[in-house]
Parts: sequence; structure tokens; C-alpha cells
Amino acid sequence: MRASRIDRAIAALLGTQWLVRAPIALYRAGFGWLFGTRLVMIEHLGRVSREPRFVVVEVAERTRNRIVVASGFGTKAQWYRNLGANSVAYLSTGRARRVRAHVRLLDRDESTTALQRYAAQHPVAWKHLKGAMDAAAGADAFIPLVEFTPPRTKD
Repeated sequence: MRASRIDRAIAALLGTQWLVRAPIALYRAGFGWLFGTRLVMIEHLGRVSREPRFVVVEVAERTRNRIVVASGFGTKAQWYRNLGANSVAYLSTGRARRVRAHVRLLDRDESTTALQRYAAQHPVAWKHLKGAMDAAAGADAFIPLVEFTPPRTKD
């Protein structure tokens, strides 16, 4: 599937750092509720610096105790690599702020299945997101997903 002009424009916008980072300031100031529950801000730690880092991404799946997001730029995205290295995450979404979460990187099969569910539930959004991700990461590049759940408690 070849990316359309709209999809390439979306990919270019997603590559514009100041634009994709703009929601972070709103989340950090307590206005994340403006974005509803469709977006989530992930606070994670840098692999080397161990300093807090932030990214806002779309929620692909949500249940009461589970949020799943996609790394549209694949396994090379810094936030994805940081989560894989240290599994430290705090989520802010809706009115919830800085909630500790357990991190699990989904494997290829789990990611593919979840993305198929997303595509079925949001066909128009998926068409353009998939096209933009293909334009950004390469056609049919692997789109990994990350699952966040409440931290495990000791029994």
C-alpha cells in the first residue's frame, strides 16, 4: 500500500518535534483532560541519563486495567527503547496523573492481532495512521505495541 499525499503530510507533521511535544506541556500543567482518554502521556527514564522523558501517544486499546499503545516509528523510537531498557513508566490520561504502570512489550503476533482489532474498530483513523507510519518507518514496517497495567503487588 502506497502512502497517500495526506499520509505523507501526517508523517511529516509527526516528524515535527515542537508540534508533537506541544501536548506534553499541557499534560504536565494538569490539562491532559483536554485530550480525553484517547491519548496518554508516558513518563519514562532515559536509558543513559536516567532523567525523566515524556511522550504523548494515541491509545490503541483500553480496558479498566490495561492501556496499549503503538510505537508508530517502530522499535527505534527513543521512548520505546527506554521502556525496553528499564520498564519504568508513569501514565497521565484523562484526569489521571502520573500513575505508575507495569510495562510489557508485546511480541510481533500480539502486536499484529491488537492492530487488527484497532483497524476494525477505527477504520478511517487506521487508514491514515497506517499510511503515515508506512511513510515514516517504511512500508509494512513492524509496529510494536506496549501494554501498561497496574504494578504487580507482592503477595
